[in-house]
Amino acid sequence: MEENTSDLENQVPLLEETKPKANKEEDNIKAVVEALLFSSDKPLMIEQIKKVLDNLDAGQIRKTLENLIKDYEQSNRGMRIYEVAGGFQMISATHFSSFLRKLYKGPQNSEKLSRPALETLAIIAYKQPLSKMEIESLRKVNADGVVSTLEEKSLIRVTGRRKTPGRPKVYGTTRQFLEYFGLKSLEELPKIANFPLPAEKQDELIEKTEEALPKPEEKNESNQTAPAN
Repeated sequence: MEENTSDLENQVPLLEETKPKANKEEDNIKAVVEALLFSSDKPLMIEQIKKVLDNLDAGQIRKTLENLIKDYEQSNRGMRIYEVAGGFQMISATHFSSFLRKLYKGPQNSEKLSRPALETLAIIAYKQPLSKMEIESLRKVNADGVVSTLEEKSLIRVTGRRKTPGRPKVYGTTRQFLEYFGLKSLEELPKIANFPLPAEKQDELIEKTEEALPKPEEKNESNQTAPAN
């Protein structure tokens, strides 16, 4: 363990040598975690950070992340660290969004979801798991194209099949959905009045399929499906 700590100190040489050893080690760890967050375009899981800092346990890493979050908020930096989709990500502070819109006006609009796609995604997010036919009964239009688009963007995925004639596929949201909207979990979705969730649990009516198994990059995604009431 001392060898790992020594390596860490040697790799972050700009810290003041006059600091007590414990404080210098803590600052070194924070600097490494900060660098990892900055370089990642996806939320970083604590387990991913642990693979880099294998001399620390998950509790120590979480504490370091929490200290970094406080540092960024107290110093009013342009960047913030948020917990998103089960991981942590460094993104620009929301109150600077007007400046960012001026910088990126135009091209980014092409990446936005269409209104039909957003409507369909909202239905799936709040009422999952549900089939394409159920989506169409709520939107009153064909959903083939929109569902295919959302699948291609990895915002939804097949989570199983109904135990009914034809065994239709049912869909749920993904971790990419949480990342796209900056959510920690589905529990952070805005509460919508008069949009009731299914009255009974549907687990016994859904048969899990191989299509529903998470991909390697989607591990630790156990909280992606909204709990049925």
